Amino acid sequence: MDTKTGKVRSALVVGGGIAGPVTAMALEQAGIKATIFEAYDGPAENVGGGMGLSPNGVQAFDAIGVGDAVRAVSTPTNGLVLHSWNGKTLARFGTLPGIDPTRFVMRAELFGALRRAAEERGISTVYGKRIVDASEDADGVTARFEDGSTATADVLIGADGLRSTVRRLIDPAAPAPQFAGTAGFGAMVTVTDVPATEGWMHMTFGKRCFFAWQVFPDGTGIWFINLPVPQPLSVSEQRERGAAYWLEHLRQMCADDNTPAARMLAATDPETMLFAGSAENMPLPTKTSRVAWSRGRMVLTGDAAHAPSSSSGQGASLAAESAVQLARCLRDLPLPQALARYEELRRPRVERIIKETARTNSRKAAGPVARVIRDALLPTMFKLAKPESRAWQFRYPIDFDAPVA
Repeated sequence: MDTKTGKVRSALVVGGGIAGPVTAMALEQAGIKATIFEAYDGPAENVGGGMGLSPNGVQAFDAIGVGDAVRAVSTPTNGLVLHSWNGKTLARFGTLPGIDPTRFVMRAELFGALRRAAEERGISTVYGKRIVDASEDADGVTARFEDGSTATADVLIGADGLRSTVRRLIDPAAPAPQFAGTAGFGAMVTVTDVPATEGWMHMTFGKRCFFAWQVFPDGTGIWFINLPVPQPLSVSEQRERGAAYWLEHLRQMCADDNTPAARMLAATDPETMLFAGSAENMPLPTKTSRVAWSRGRMVLTGDAAHAPSSSSGQGASLAAESAVQLARCLRDLPLPQALARYEELRRPRVERIIKETARTNSRKAAGPVARVIRDALLPTMFKLAKPESRAWQFRYPIDFDAPVA
């Protein structure tokens, strides 16, 4: 800590997923020495399926000089096409005028690009360090890990995801994530006879599951399914039953829908199938109930602070935005004021996005009656909604060098 200004000079970043490397790189750009501590024994190179990167997120990556690396592993999309189970088009969302397209990326590819960029900048990641506790005094904050080791710095940043341990340390009364009623599956396919989708991601609200697919000009493609399940289903439980079981089960669940699911599933190599476990959401914030983002020398970012619906396409993008803004605040302001200003800058925006996207997962798990109502109302709702009304989500340029007031 700079004794004259009260500004931080070192940071412990807990969590080595997407938010961790982005936060560490933003801190390094702000002149703050950062070290990443990851609970697992090595990098999670092959974890997760496909995801959307909204243009606001790419702008945040640009602010710390990794935008081109992200573009290199992602593909621009023309937009989304929503269908009902019988093939009827419910809505089409194209790229808004003056806004860059949303990009599609496999989580493993995004993680790899960010990890390599962090390594190139000399940022260290220490693996096998699962945080269990933290203590602080006037000189700093000390993290204690499961193996008995410790680490000390000026500030501790929890970028440890939806099931954040740091969130519990900051706010023991913080609510736990809630089961959203679906489990996720997906795969890349290298050969398919399904026609190319010309840059559009197609999504179908099926009778018994939600199916999405995109086929690229070279014939390769991606699919993912959100399957309603009565109780949470972990990744290990999915893997125990095996890919062959799930491919057949998913084929049956999609059999009544007018989609290319059968052909996409038949083209899937079981060895490459991706399991995402159950979808979970943090309870929506209310005026009287909000997760505390900081306490003393500890602060949250990414999904640990604000986890939008997995269907929002904003998870990684909001994490990148928050990482950049947190770094700017810590660079320019003494610690207590920095954390307060960070929350002022971020809470209104992320909570608005979370509230506006929270209904999507419930639509995926709709029952027979709710499905009929949904499919009848959605076309009218989308026609009445002005596309420009969504533009605020995707316009969030950050001038990293501008001082934080």
